[in-house]
Amino acid sequence: MMSQQPTVKRSANSPRVLIVDDEPLARDTLEALLYRESYELLFATSGIDALQRMSALAPDVILLDVMMPQMTGFELCQQLKKSSKFRHIPIILVTALDGPKELVRGLNAGADEFVSKPVNGHTLRARIRSMLRIKAQYDELERILRLRELLSNMIVHDMRNPLAVILIYIQLLKRKISSAADQDRYLELIHTEARQLNTFLDDILMLATTGKDDLALERIGVDMTKFGLELEHNYRAMADLKDVRFELIQATDSPPLIYLDIHLFQHALDNLIINALKTAAVSSKITLWIEYLRQSSKQNELPMLRINVIDEGVSIPPEDRERIFDKDEIVNLRQSDRSQAGLGLAFCRMVIEAHGGRIFVTDNAPQGSVFTLEI
Repeated sequence: MMSQQPTVKRSANSPRVLIVDDEPLARDTLEALLYRESYELLFATSGIDALQRMSALAPDVILLDVMMPQMTGFELCQQLKKSSKFRHIPIILVTALDGPKELVRGLNAGADEFVSKPVNGHTLRARIRSMLRIKAQYDELERILRLRELLSNMIVHDMRNPLAVILIYIQLLKRKISSAADQDRYLELIHTEARQLNTFLDDILMLATTGKDDLALERIGVDMTKFGLELEHNYRAMADLKDVRFELIQATDSPPLIYLDIHLFQHALDNLIINALKTAAVSSKITLWIEYLRQSSKQNELPMLRINVIDEGVSIPPEDRERIFDKDEIVNLRQSDRSQAGLGLAFCRMVIEAHGGRIFVTDNAPQGSVFTLEI
C-alpha cells in the first residue's frame, strides 16, 4: 500500500473532503484544484484504505476514483451505500469512463455525482458545493429528528412521574385504611400532581402552536396585592406537603394596577413556582418577592412589575442561564442533568416577552437560584 498523503488542515468547522485515488499524481491534481477552497482535504490511497479509515476520517464528501486495484471505486461506493453509518455521505465518482454503461453502473452503485477526467476545476468545485449543500440538509434533518426523538422521550418521562404519584395515592385511598387527615393529604397530593400535569400539557400545546408574536393578550388591570395573596394561599399547602417553607414578600407601598393577560401570566408564574418546588430540598425555603418600580418617561411615570422566585435548590451555572429558557436547548440541558430545564421555562419566556418584559435567572448565594421576571 502506498504511503498516505498528509491531510490538508483547515479550521475545525471546515467541510471535510476525502480524495480516494491510488495515483499520487491524480491526488496532487485534485489537491491543487481544491487547495484554495476552505476544505479540509483528506486522502486515501485505495478503496480498502478508505473503507478501513472511514470512521476516523468522517468526510462530508468523497471524491472517488473509479479505476483502482483490489477494490474499484464502484465496489467501494456499493460498500459505503450499504452501510447505515456512511450511506448519507455524498460520493462524486471521478472517472475517465464516460460511456452510458459506466454511467449506469455508477448510478447503480449509489454514486451521487460524476466528474470526468481530465478534471475541470470549475466543474469540480461546483459539484462539491452542490453535494455539501445536500449533506448539510441531511445533517440538519438528522439533528431535528434526533432532537424530536429525545424531546418525545423527555415529555413521556415528565408525564410519567406525576401520573405514577397520582396512581399510587389513588390506590392508597381505595384501601380505606387511612385516617381522614391522611385521606385529605392524599387528595391534596393527587390534586397537586394533576395540576402539574395539566400545566405541562398546556405548555406543550402552546409552544407547539404559537410564538410570542402570535399570542393574543387579553390584558386587564390586576391588583397585585390580591394576586400575591392568592398565590401564597395556593402554594403554601403544596409547600407544606413537601416540607418546604413558602414565604411571600410584597412591597409595602400601594401598588398600581398592572395590565396583564392574567391567565397566561399566572400560568407562567405557576411554572416558576412548581419548578422551584420540584427541585427544593427538605426544610429549604422558597420566596415569592413582588415589588414595583417606576420608569420615567417624557409624559409620565410608567409602573413596572418585578417578581422574584427565590429557591435554595440547585444553582444554575452561568453558561446555562440563557440556554435554560431556549426550547431548542432543553434536551441537551436535560442530558447534562440540569433538573430545572423543561418546556415550562421556555413557555415562561414566551409569555413574558409577549408582555414586553424579560425573564432571567441569577445565583442565590450560597445555594439556589433567583428567577426574575420584569414587565
